Amino acid sequence: MEKSLFVTGTDTEVGKTRISVGLIKVLQQQGLKVAAMKPVASGCEWLERQWQNEDALALSQQADIKLPYSQINPYAFEPAIAPHLAAEQAKKTINIDVIHAHFAAIKSQADAVVVEGAGGWLVPLNEKETLADLAKTLQLPVVLVVAIKLGCINHALLTVQAIANSGLMLAGWVANDFLQDDQSTAIIRSLTQRIDSPCLGVVPKLKDGEDASAYLNLTLSTDSVQPEKG
Repeated sequence: MEKSLFVTGTDTEVGKTRISVGLIKVLQQQGLKVAAMKPVASGCEWLERQWQNEDALALSQQADIKLPYSQINPYAFEPAIAPHLAAEQAKKTINIDVIHAHFAAIKSQADAVVVEGAGGWLVPLNEKETLADLAKTLQLPVVLVVAIKLGCINHALLTVQAIANSGLMLAGWVANDFLQDDQSTAIIRSLTQRIDSPCLGVVPKLKDGEDASAYLNLTLSTDSVQPEKG
């Protein structure tokens, strides 16, 4: 039974990292030894003689398996721009096979790996491939983080459709409630009516360092998280 997850979002800055950290903790509470991976990251700082990303560091801090930073985040870039553009500026090419090799090595040490994407589902990685291609290569069930705000219904439903078209299982979605008012209640209800996969939680605005795991309900079962083959 597949216990690892690929976390994507409706856009950038939707709270993927906070939800990913929360998912790691939920899996740990279920008795699993959990590792984390942020394969591609932009907006990095020069720390300990390498580019490092605060989101990747947050994932690493929560994970049970402590790994070299370069294994958790093999592609780290300074400018806070789309990954393929950052890679071009750095005169590098993001190679999905390299990421897959790192993932396989990490997975061999853990019961589960939480992999956080960058930006949204179809963010380009190189001239031909996107984050969706990476998720398909890793063959992981997907958790979609939806920032509850104006315009998110369209973004969420288009992403759900794209995930389905990829042949991967949408394990569920998380409502990251940026509004916390009557409008957000109506939006969440509309999404729940239109998305077949379960809502794994409604997360309110949290203070820095506040834990999202208390708002998440992730039940691992063969039916709910096993990716489709074919």
